Amino acid sequence: MIEAELKAVVREPDAVLRRLEDAYGPGRAEVYRDTYYDTAGGRLSATDRELRIREVTGADGGRTVLLTYKDARVDEASGSKPEHETRVADAEAAHAIVRGLGHRPALAFEKRCRNYAFAHEGRRMLATLVRVPELDGVFLEVETAAADERELPAALAAVRAVLAGLGVPEGDLTVEPYTAAVAAARLRPPRP
Repeated sequence: MIEAELKAVVREPDAVLRRLEDAYGPGRAEVYRDTYYDTAGGRLSATDRELRIREVTGADGGRTVLLTYKDARVDEASGSKPEHETRVADAEAAHAIVRGLGHRPALAFEKRCRNYAFAHEGRRMLATLVRVPELDGVFLEVETAAADERELPAALAAVRAVLAGLGVPEGDLTVEPYTAAVAAARLRPPRP
């Protein structure tokens, strides 16, 4: 499965939030605590791959743990990658397994999200309004699944249609990963 996803910088967060709520109802507030792992030599990031453990906490206090592996990009313009993800029962055990296989935590950060699940053009879609405390601004991710690279253009066209319907222009799209943005923000001197 390929995660067909586009991410945009949101210039008018209140307006986009209203459009999301009007179109898809109240969103689901969740906090993601992501830990990215790599080899000691950085082999995964050097080859555009990701290994992540995500701990998701909902507004009701419920918790889900996801183990995710993303292969290298198959589409440079969108940054879409093949993705393999599964729920795990125990976060500490998952971290211990990944470390035991020789991986080390490379980067950890938090995303504060509001998720909207819906159908569009016969596809299951997810729109996520994202704030990362370490980054300026608000982001919008819209994603769906493509079975393979042949289906990816149609999946991305559906994602683009959703973004356009929410008033997000193509010029606001970005392929900069949160990992790169957070790492760069941590290197900048503190604000006065």
